[in-house]
Amino acid sequence: MNAGLLREKSDEELRKELLESHREIFNLRMQRGSGQLTGHHRFKEARRTIARIQTILSERERS
Repeated sequence: MNAGLLREKSDEELRKELLESHREIFNLRMQRGSGQLTGHHRFKEARRTIARIQTILSERERS
């Protein structure tokens, strides 16, 4: 997800999005373990989304 779109969301919405991204990574791990995973690039996207959200939340806490 784009950082500009994430910055427009409230802290509560960002935390919800963070939880969803963590769940997505968990589900992708389960799919990989069972041999059903086809899109390995989704791991990278989910990890980057998590990093963006955490960065935005920490910036807001500092200000």
